[in-house]
Amino acid sequence: MKIAILPGDGIGPEIVEQAVHVLKALDEQFEMETAPVGGAGYEASGHPLPEATLKLAQDADAVLFGSVGDWKYDTLERALRPEQAILGLRKNLKLFANLRPAILYPELAGASTLKPEVVSGLDILIIRELTGDIYFGQPRGVRECPDGPFKGEREGFDTMRYAETEIRRIAHVAFQTAQKRGKRLTSVDKANVLETFQFWKDIVTDVHREYPDVALDHMYVDNAAMQLVRAPKKFDVIVTGNMFGDILSDAAAMLTGSIGMLPSASLDANNKGLYEPSHGSAPDIAGKGIANPLATILSAAMMLRYSLNKAEQADRIEAAVKTVLAQGLRTPDIYEAGTTKVGTAEMGQAVVAALAR
Repeated sequence: MKIAILPGDGIGPEIVEQAVHVLKALDEQFEMETAPVGGAGYEASGHPLPEATLKLAQDADAVLFGSVGDWKYDTLERALRPEQAILGLRKNLKLFANLRPAILYPELAGASTLKPEVVSGLDILIIRELTGDIYFGQPRGVRECPDGPFKGEREGFDTMRYAETEIRRIAHVAFQTAQKRGKRLTSVDKANVLETFQFWKDIVTDVHREYPDVALDHMYVDNAAMQLVRAPKKFDVIVTGNMFGDILSDAAAMLTGSIGMLPSASLDANNKGLYEPSHGSAPDIAGKGIANPLATILSAAMMLRYSLNKAEQADRIEAAVKTVLAQGLRTPDIYEAGTTKVGTAEMGQAVVAALAR
């Protein structure tokens, strides 16, 4: 089993290093190869997704990804910015289903910005369509406004679009996932305003006929955002489009106490996937040894479960993370009075030690 290790920028190398230590502690026969991506890829070859890095990702059984981005690259043309690497990987690897669990560990109930009684016991899964929507729709760009009250002025424009096949395949993933959990699915749209999402709603409703054992409800995205903060435990599985999923999953991250606790999986039709923490590159704390590696370690656990068919090893990692939290160890993002503040490496070492017990 070959794993492509793509650390990226900012805190990426630090947190991925700890996840690799955890994987090596499992005594599995993994072949792991590292390559530059994002800003590191640009520095190495003049492009955020070098051809050799893309080939490695294509040839591997799974990809463990850190993070990309740094303010110093903001002046580059858009095609060369670090963030294009992750978009390119999603497109070239056909990763259309993004799974983002938001689980609140009991020990972190006090770290959430919401009252413990609102978030205690939280366990939801957001399924985000990843290769369509306004992020990839064409045409897009800057042009002279062709009509309306601002005709003749410069305007920026993007195109929101979804093909029926794109909606059906993500809907099937969502319903099948719901069948394995609480048999409840919420489809989030903006059908009252957007034709694209009226179409989305119609297709999801049609696919529901194949899954009569799953309860389906539809919710506008603005209401979904409000309910995530007001009563998050009313959700079980949420499915939505690319842009809405991007926003809602980051909002859900804070329910868990820190975005540093949120893993994610991006899967193709055959469950080959790219696994990454949901947070960004955090260049302001890069190199300080204080980043939380647990989201990346938990992403490695998801990789074992979904792509490498090692569910027992995934369970071991998740149990080790729970053990470390129960011991009171905390990186600065989840620290509170009465716990022990540790750095990135110390947290990773603690998870490795817990695996050995």
